[in-house]
Amino acid sequence: MGSSFKSAQFLIESRLRDAARGDSDACYDLGMVYSSGAEGVDVDLIEAHKWFNLAAMSGSERAMECRAEIAEDMTAREIIEAQKAARAWLVQTQARAA
Repeated sequence: MGSSFKSAQFLIESRLRDAARGDSDACYDLGMVYSSGAEGVDVDLIEAHKWFNLAAMSGSERAMECRAEIAEDMTAREIIEAQKAARAWLVQTQARAA
């Protein structure tokens, strides 16, 4: 494990903390990481769709565009899985905030 992997993990963990606080830019950034395989992360369209979806819910137009773009490369089942994951994240973070 090189230091670049460690910094990627750190970046993702800090973005996850921001996303948990409802930061739509953090959600968008996570979508970009998972859709492009940036920061040494494997491309994961389901995870990317989830994050773009969460950012889009906050009104991010960029996220809506990215979500639509990657949805073209996903099966209907993958999209449903991503939407379930987005809902689960919302339930989890709202429960934590309560």
